[in-house]
Amino acid sequence: MTDSPKAVFLSYAREDADSAKRIADALRGFGLEVWFDKSELRGGDQWDEKIRGQIKACALFIPVISQITQTRDEAYFRLEWKLAEDRTHLMAPGKAFIVPVVIDDTPESTPAVPDSFKKSQWTRLPGGEPTTAFIEQVKRLLDGPRKPTLKSGQPKPPAFVPAVKAATETNSEATPAKVGRRVPAAAWGIALIAVVVLVVGGVMWRRSPKSATAAATGTRPPAAASVAPAPSSQPPSPAPKASDKSIAVLPFTNMSEEKDSAYFTDGIQEDILTNLALIRELRVVSRTSVMGYRGTTKPMRQIAQELGVAYILEGSVRRAGNKVRVTGQLIHAATDEHVWAATYDRDLTDIFAIQSELSQQIAAALQTALSPEEKKLIEHRPTDNIAAYDAYTKARQILSTGTQAGFDNLEPLLKTAVLLDPKFAQAWAELGSVYARRYFDYWDHTPACLASAKAAIDKAVALAPGDPVVIQKLGDYYYYGLRDYTRATQQYQQLAGQYPNSAPAQASLAFIHRRQGRWAEAMAELRRAVQLEPRNLRYSTALVETLLSLRHYGEAAALQQEIIAQSPSGPRQIFTAAWIPLVRQGSMQELEKKLSELDKDTTFAPQAAFIRRRFLLLKGDLGPLLAATRQLREKNTKGEQAWNEDVSYASLLYLHGEKGEAQNLVNQALAAGKQEAETKPDSSTWVQLSMAYAVLENKSEALRCAQAAKDFMPEADDAMAGPDYSLNYARILAWFGEKDQALTELTRLLRTPGGANVHLLRRDLTLRNLQGDPRFEALLNDPQNNAPLL
Repeated sequence: MTDSPKAVFLSYAREDADSAKRIADALRGFGLEVWFDKSELRGGDQWDEKIRGQIKACALFIPVISQITQTRDEAYFRLEWKLAEDRTHLMAPGKAFIVPVVIDDTPESTPAVPDSFKKSQWTRLPGGEPTTAFIEQVKRLLDGPRKPTLKSGQPKPPAFVPAVKAATETNSEATPAKVGRRVPAAAWGIALIAVVVLVVGGVMWRRSPKSATAAATGTRPPAAASVAPAPSSQPPSPAPKASDKSIAVLPFTNMSEEKDSAYFTDGIQEDILTNLALIRELRVVSRTSVMGYRGTTKPMRQIAQELGVAYILEGSVRRAGNKVRVTGQLIHAATDEHVWAATYDRDLTDIFAIQSELSQQIAAALQTALSPEEKKLIEHRPTDNIAAYDAYTKARQILSTGTQAGFDNLEPLLKTAVLLDPKFAQAWAELGSVYARRYFDYWDHTPACLASAKAAIDKAVALAPGDPVVIQKLGDYYYYGLRDYTRATQQYQQLAGQYPNSAPAQASLAFIHRRQGRWAEAMAELRRAVQLEPRNLRYSTALVETLLSLRHYGEAAALQQEIIAQSPSGPRQIFTAAWIPLVRQGSMQELEKKLSELDKDTTFAPQAAFIRRRFLLLKGDLGPLLAATRQLREKNTKGEQAWNEDVSYASLLYLHGEKGEAQNLVNQALAAGKQEAETKPDSSTWVQLSMAYAVLENKSEALRCAQAAKDFMPEADDAMAGPDYSLNYARILAWFGEKDQALTELTRLLRTPGGANVHLLRRDLTLRNLQGDPRFEALLNDPQNNAPLL
């Protein structure tokens, strides 16, 4: 068997494998084909023949140069280098082929490399961390995407077959919901996590609390390093060109007389979508992206263009007693031609057979080859118990579309599913993931909750270790339950390897890499996820958030406008678009304009009031802000104010000069705060306690609590959350006049992704002791401190 040639051949010494893999993963994240022999070579392959064939056919040859390659006089990579050198002799002058990459401080003056390597421009990527400029360089040298090479026996694009007569009734990794004890009463509050800072404390809501068990995993993510600025930002990724093997499964129509059975119809649609996603040759849009098209009147061609697919599958489900009818129609969107259609009238117990047959017939209609492994997965029956399946599909519907109130039913539904069928691996896996997320989000941050997560996921793995759902949820358990990024990454990479067109797999890897401080990989993976599913709000929003952390403001602004244009825009999206000019240029004009528009729409009254308070805080208008906050507090019944809300209010009073009232309020709240620090500690608790002691002018306790917040979630453990708590520590230092230490920390944070922003620091009232200090002003006025990172 021979492998199809890859666009890029990556050659490296064995000791440099980790750095080489980072380069390969980043390039693959942009959809580029990369030969990386650690993952490509398998037992029994003719190694030497494969290597020679790949080097002979590749478009670019990237040798990874290091001190290791300098000292290795004999190694297999030197044969690879010689083969690449020999190939250059057959090329026209000026042909770009060799792209040397140096991963350390190896000098170019006396390199132990072939002559052609010396003539090429070298790129330095310390530690193998790719930059946007490097990836763009590779893409330019490749001169656009390569056309895929047809493998032996691979079918050509399908010829359209006559449609079967359709039935008369013919007609979007669910996103796991966060279930956290810190969820604000207004559901939209969580949606503002990417941009809104808490009153005074400034900790961004997007940060998740640290799991106390992270140290027990035996792994420790690398520290988040400061990144050198790059001259420009990457333009937004365009929607993918619709290939002949791309499909979207629209929400099926519920034709049942019992309309509350919609969960069953949605479950069938999701299972069919999942089955199709198992087919490696297909690109399948996830359920999250297609759910917005329920009941749409848009033409098929427009839907396909928006989703970047060539085919649309639509259908209906009618359930009556122990009978079920499922219809499906496959439509070629460009011509509106019905390529395939069928109706299945079966017993309810045959529902999985229907899904399997429908998926395989669609694959056949698209002339897509099924491997034995794919066929086995598609034909697998997850359970023989329809009642267990009902409970499971209800739980999935809550996870993807439910409200906070509905989350209370998740555990009972999944427990019902596994009680009715103890061999239901997918239900066990989902149950384990729910427990892990509860632990991660501090809904139930107890050893018992974590033990429940482990017991459920262990059961799932024992029953079906190769099931894609089990693989995904095991990754979630490592990620959310243990914060074991290494093993979580292995699970998600297994999914990404099996399903390279899976946007959820790319996004899952990106979310981990952000926490590890591997920003180049995370940005590449999120761009890839958005490219695969441009209508998926979760991925687009995460990419905007990441771009803002790296100060790629132009790309973030353009993508945010795309989000607003293609989806209903609530306060979150409007506020994010208006926030970007503030962090980019210090302008609050757009924010004030959008706020005035929100004020006119009573639908968003609570959200608009919240945004207005943040606006007043940024402007430094403490009088109106205190009046608005006091009015809101008076509406609440006496005794309902949470201690941390009292501290936030007290800090505003203190800054306004009302020290006596502020300190009295803090003294009343402190007992509850201390108790929470003892029973359910997390970084957010320590941040609020540090501010409480700052109001009380207790320097030693304020700094101790601020340090405790940092220790609970250090940047080395979480590059997403850690910088927030370091910034809080710098604020407390400044509050008590420790200018030298505060400025040292702020200088570092301004060079750390997600660490600090010059325009927000300028408006930060807790830093008033630094205002007017020439060093602080120089820091804020240095253009490099708001230039793109990475």
